[in-house]
Amino acid sequence: MHHGQAVEMTALIPSHTENKEIRSLGARIGLSQTDEMKFMKRWLVARGEPASMAMPGMPDMDRSGNPMRAMPGMLTPQQMDALRQASGPEFDRLFLTGMIQHHNGALIMVKQLFDTPGAGQDADLFEFATDADNSQRAEISIMQGMLKEK
Repeated sequence: MHHGQAVEMTALIPSHTENKEIRSLGARIGLSQTDEMKFMKRWLVARGEPASMAMPGMPDMDRSGNPMRAMPGMLTPQQMDALRQASGPEFDRLFLTGMIQHHNGALIMVKQLFDTPGAGQDADLFEFATDADNSQRAEISIMQGMLKEK
């Protein structure tokens, strides 16, 4: 769900901005998030776990029938609507601030994983989470620099 929102955000770029830096960054983020979603699904399926947190046929409900809670850093529906409606420099600003918020949420989730006793001991999962943490930190730094330039 978290990665899906990042992919949704990057998919808006071609129709909302001509900024080459945003387009390049968005392409990289979109590809990496899509690859990471594939890894997570394979990892879950290999362990006999459901590949979705949502109740089948009810994307707004969890498997227990409770409303899905937003993951850390996810943009609110209002933030996503504002991003969809913006264009040009305003889109660029909203995209960068939204993706920084989104990436910070990923860092929170990685920390939560590593703070959980026994979690992250799977070598593949440890490598994935460490790589995600490093790449998210690097992209946050890049995006903060892009915002300062504006």
